[in-house]
Amino acid sequence: MTIREPDTLQRFIFEHVPVRGTVVHLDNTWRTILERRHYPPPIRDLLGQLMAAASLLAATIKFDGRLTIQAKGHGPVRLLVVECTSQQTLRAIAQWQGEIPDSPLAGGSTALLGDSQLAITIEPDEGVRYQSVIEVDAPTLSEVLEHYFARSEQLATRLWLATDPSRAAGMLLQRLPEQSLHNVDDWDRISHLGSTLSREELLDLPVPALLHRLYHEDDIRLFEGQAVSFHCSCTRSRVKSALRLLGLDEVRSILAERGQVDVDCEFCGLHYEFDRVDAEQLFATSTVTLASPIRH
Repeated sequence: MTIREPDTLQRFIFEHVPVRGTVVHLDNTWRTILERRHYPPPIRDLLGQLMAAASLLAATIKFDGRLTIQAKGHGPVRLLVVECTSQQTLRAIAQWQGEIPDSPLAGGSTALLGDSQLAITIEPDEGVRYQSVIEVDAPTLSEVLEHYFARSEQLATRLWLATDPSRAAGMLLQRLPEQSLHNVDDWDRISHLGSTLSREELLDLPVPALLHRLYHEDDIRLFEGQAVSFHCSCTRSRVKSALRLLGLDEVRSILAERGQVDVDCEFCGLHYEFDRVDAEQLFATSTVTLASPIRH
């Protein structure tokens, strides 16, 4: 019996049909996020789906850098942020207000966001930063992202996402760009078979078994898996940059009130401290880099 590989992303292609796919399983990566903060079940599920989606989307891009998906809403959930690097390291947070019921909301999982937008940002290590902003106009995250590919990328794409308290998973199918189908029904057939995949199968099945279950009549080439893991990119240098953005007067005010500046990374919970000497050195240089979300 084949054992499912944890925390792995695997790509595959159909040999005789211009369609590619990716499956990701998040295990320890997902649990590491949950260990840092308690999320009500509906928020937990939405955040897990967004993590799987970010991993899948990053895998479709040939770049060195990071992809960030950020949802800002006017519903109970005010902010969702997932960052995935080209090395498949992830970090994520969610912010909400009020009481969130344990049961699913009417109107689908995205109802938690209310009237909201989804920003997908690609930041290559070298090159131009790119951002696309789309309306959250469908009841599920999968449908929202499918609409994004159809409108912004003109790529036929299907996406399935699933999560539970210990795992998150996703599968993406996509027609290869600039290639025509020999049989126009192939894409519809492959998409329909993908839709027969159950939540439990997506979470539980090893990728070879999953593909055999769906596409045993097709020739599929499955590539070697890529490891996925949790990693927070916060550093003391990035926190210094965030404090510079606050300004000298604000930092001095905090020092006068508390004697030191305490900063916590919202992604990983790492704590940073700055005293008066640190503050003087902080504003002796004007170098500023992009900061991680923090609270003080």
